[in-house]
This record gives sequence, C-alpha cells and structure tokens, in this order.
Amino acid sequence: MCGIAGFSHKKWRPEPDRIEAAVKTLIHRGPDRWGVFRSNICSVGATRLRILDLESGDQPIMSDDGDTVIVFNGEIYNHLEIRAELDARGHRFRSHSDTETLLHAFIEWDIECLPRLRGMFAIAWWTESTRRLLLARDRIGIKPLYFSRRGEDIYFGSELKSILVHPEIDRNLSLAGLDCYLSLNYVPYPWTLVDGIEKLRPGSWLEWRDGESSSGIYWELPIGSPRGVSLDTAKDELDSLLTHSVREHLLSDVPLGMWLSGGVDSSTILHYATKASSKRLKTFSVSFRGRSFDETAYIREVATRYGTDHQELDLNPDEHNLQSAIEEFAYYNDEPDADAGALPLWFLSKLTKTAVTVALSGDGADELFAGYLTYRANNLADSIRRFPEGARRLALNTMRRWPVSDDKISLEYKAKRFLEGSLLPPSRAHVHWNGTFSKVQKRDLIAAPLPDSLDEILSELRQRLTEQDALAAYLWFDQKYYLPDDILMKVDRMSMAHAVEVRPPFLDHRIVEFAAALPPHLKMNGSRHKFVLKELMKDKLPPAVLHRSKNGLDIPTHEWLRGPLKSLLLDALASGAAEHAGVFNADAIEMHLREHLGRRANLGYHLWGLMILFLWMKKWRIQTTAISPPAQKLTGSVLTSS
Repeated sequence: MCGIAGFSHKKWRPEPDRIEAAVKTLIHRGPDRWGVFRSNICSVGATRLRILDLESGDQPIMSDDGDTVIVFNGEIYNHLEIRAELDARGHRFRSHSDTETLLHAFIEWDIECLPRLRGMFAIAWWTESTRRLLLARDRIGIKPLYFSRRGEDIYFGSELKSILVHPEIDRNLSLAGLDCYLSLNYVPYPWTLVDGIEKLRPGSWLEWRDGESSSGIYWELPIGSPRGVSLDTAKDELDSLLTHSVREHLLSDVPLGMWLSGGVDSSTILHYATKASSKRLKTFSVSFRGRSFDETAYIREVATRYGTDHQELDLNPDEHNLQSAIEEFAYYNDEPDADAGALPLWFLSKLTKTAVTVALSGDGADELFAGYLTYRANNLADSIRRFPEGARRLALNTMRRWPVSDDKISLEYKAKRFLEGSLLPPSRAHVHWNGTFSKVQKRDLIAAPLPDSLDEILSELRQRLTEQDALAAYLWFDQKYYLPDDILMKVDRMSMAHAVEVRPPFLDHRIVEFAAALPPHLKMNGSRHKFVLKELMKDKLPPAVLHRSKNGLDIPTHEWLRGPLKSLLLDALASGAAEHAGVFNADAIEMHLREHLGRRANLGYHLWGLMILFLWMKKWRIQTTAISPPAQKLTGSVLTSS
C-alpha cells in the first residue's frame, strides 16, 4: 500500500528534485519507504506502507532489461495465481511482492492484464522504448487516481496535493465540480474541485504516448439483468463468495484487524474472518455514549460473540479536540468531502493505528444490497406524487413550522426532506434525500453562473429509470458515483492519513456482479433492506443486530455546529465569504447561518459542507479571481460579529 505520483516532461527538463517533492507530499500514505525513477521523458515515484513482502518489493520496480517501470498503490489478492501462470511462461522474480507480479503481468499481457486482477489498485507503468505511460484504476474505485493534462504533458498522483506541487498547475476553483459538491456533498468523477484536474474513471485505463492521450474501459459496472434464482440458491452463492473474498482480504504480513460498527455489514465480515483465521482478531469502534444513535451495545455483543480483542473510542467533544482534527482534514482530505462521517473515521483510524496496519471494513454492502432508507423513499415518493402538487407544498409548509430537533437525523428532518424531494423529478429526488443545497438554493448562494454538471450525471440515471427495475438503476448510480467518490474516498483519506490500509471484502467484483444479477425482491423485500444478506446471516449474528435500524457512522452535525464547533464554523464562513465574495453570496450564507443558529431549520449538513470547502480553499490557496465579479463587503452580520 502506498501513494504514487509522476509526470511527463516531453520538451522540458524539470529541476532534479521535482519528482521527490511530488512523492513526499504522499509520505503519510507510505511512511516506510519512498523511491523515484527518472528518465528524459518521464519521472515516477512511490511511497510505501509495507504490507506484503516486508524485506523486498520497494518501489519503483524496473524490468530486467530496464525498459519498463512500475509504481503501484493497492493490493492484488490473486497475485500468487497470476505469478504461477507467469512463472510457467518463463518469467523470473526477485521478490515476493504483488508489485513485481504486476510488472511482469503488464510485460506479458499489456492492458489485457487488467481484467485478470482481483483487488484494489491504482497503477502506473512507464515503458521507455515506446515513450508510453499507462495509468489504471481498480473496477470499483477503491483506490484514488488523479491526473491533469497540460499541453503535451500529463501529471498524475494518488492525491491532489501530488499534482498541486507542480507550479504549472493552476489552482482555480472548478465550477463544474462545485455544482455537484453543493448538492451531493461530494464531487463525482471526472471532475474535482480544481479546474483541469480529473479523476480517472474506475475500471478504466489512460494511456499517454509521446504527447498523445487515449483511454479505455476494461470493466463496466453491471446493472440489473435479474436472473431467476431462489432465496436459498442466492444465500448459498453469497456465502461462497464472502468466504473466498474475506479469506483473500486477510492476506497480510503485518498485524490486521476489523472495523466494527455493530451493524450487519461489518459483523458479517467479522463472522467470515473469524472462520478463516486461526488467530484472535482485533476489532476497533467509535462510540457516542449517552446518545440515541450510540451503537456500543450492539458492538460489544458482536465482539463478545466472536471473542475479539476489542478497543473503542468514545467521541465526546469534551474530551477530544474536534476543531483541531477538522482543520487537519484540509491537508489530508485535499479533495474536500462534505460527509461529516469523516470526523469519526479520523479518530477510528488513529485508534486502529495503535495496534494494526490493516483493517477490514463492511463498506459497499448498502450500495450492493439496498441498505439505505433512500431506496424506500424512492418507492414511497412514487406513491405520494399521485397527490396534487399543491397539497404536497401545503404539507411541506406546515412541516416547516415544526420545531427542529438536535437529533442526528430526526423524524422532522426526514419528513421535511422527503416532502421536498416529492416535488422533484425521481432522479433528482434520489440525490436530494442525502444531499444538501437544491438547485434554487445554489442559484442564490453562487453569484457566478454554474454549469449544470449535476444534471449531466443525473441524465444517466433518468435513462436507466425508463427500464423495468428502478431499484437496479438507483443502486447502479450509487455504485458508480456515491460509493467511490464519497464513501471510499472518505475512508481512503482518513485511514491513509494515519498509514492504515482499509480493505472492503464486499467490493470484490464477483460479489458486485452477483448482487447486480439478483432480482429486486432479494435486495429489498417490502420494508426489509439487504434481504438476502440478512437471511444468510440470521442464524449467525445476534437477532438484535439483524433487526436494528441503520444509524451509520456519523456525528450530530446540526447540534455540534450550534455548540462545540460553532466558532470554527463562523470563522471559516466569515473568511471564506470575504475572500471569495465574488463567487459566494454572503447574504445567502448569512441567511442559512441565522436559520440554523436560530433553530428555525436544521441546516447542519449544508453549513458543514461550506465550512469544509472554505477550510480547504484556504489551505490550498484555491483561486476564484478568474470567475469573480467585484467582492462584496460584509457588515453587521453573523459572519462579521463572530
């Protein structure tokens, strides 16, 4: 596990330490070792967190003839199978690392090696004789890979900071990325929030050859083509798939543990890991003791059942410096993500690193097997849209008079959000349930005209919704965008900030393909979410875990922004609104603040996203002058009175 970076320099010569500077921005991802390779045309490098083959396997690795070089971030779980095939074809190896296996696989099969891989990865191969750089990313997008094209050259890296280190790269705010961020709380590929820097699509490759670029897809995310399968057959298949996937994900030469939330997903992974391992497993959790959404009782019941060596941290704002952690996000989370679940993940990763270097997680099951309430909201909204729009608007206006709650996600918040979504087309409603700013709110908030990039990706969902299985379309959309660009990105940044590798066994591509082929009633059966998974586990996990409501690893954002995080919120929004007043409308920000702080509305998720955005822009000196009309003055407002 590591971070990778590199760039071409076809017609110019970089200063000797340029590649070192790029690689050293990623040293937190791989503090054990770093190395670089330079040629007249291309420079690449990597940092390394040693997981497999601790004594060798440092990167970059070069072929015996010196013509091909690889840098690699990730784990290839079937690399020994691939190595055996390559060995039979005459390849000889100097280490036991999966990186060297990938080097020889590329030499033998070129791009066709990619469909053979099982794992998570971002890879760069440089071939000197053909002046060719090939970048590739894993099927689901577990590992990040960014790139930027400038003239005839290309820059790439595991994080934005490894590209921003280059003086040729402008730091202008991307309005296309901003349009999505403000509504979704994340930026879907291909965009980022920096104009001209893109994310490589999961399941694809990008080739740079002597100044010319081309790209292709080696794996398409499947969408439902339901096959006739019984519940018992589906359970047997899923049992076999999870057994094999978890066994492969346990491969490690360093201490390994589990993230445990007390929910079905992480408990399932723990069940299969316990079966596959002869060692006592270590588990790690974050609790919120005394809160309605605390999961400690479930966590401890599962940890006790499987006899784990369990550690947990109670995330209490009186005992932990939340503000300091959030301010650090701006460096490690250099592509801002407005998912407030990043905060408990930060502390969970920090706790995990005290005992292990690798952790398994339950990420992905909700997107594969319909675990979110949003899928039920989609169905309910189809029914409520039969009522006149005027009646729905009246109900919403009535609901807005209800007093707001400090609960993490209260009934009144869900009801208001649901009624708002019922007034939207189904595709936009789907992202509104968990999103923040509406199209109208964005128009008031942003002074510059925004491109409708969100509508561009929603058009894909609209097309899919014309097909018979609407649930399959929603799951496909969330797997394509929400999973890699919010959930997995958040986990990658928070864990790698502490040099912890997190592996999600549910996202073995064979399980993804299996789930896509299930009929909808085996994923959501009436009001029962993740039906086939829960039926598989009902004789294995405690009943309380199987039948509990879903909470999610999150914080009470509405409450904490009125309390322990209020000063950070006001300071960040005041400085951001002042510095970028030509793009952000200070009056709209002021209105949202007053509504929230005055307890007239719960706008914590909206304000959290703006706070994270402005902290990030300040840290990375993101510019808006090219798109800004003259700045406005802020006087006599909440923003200036803090």
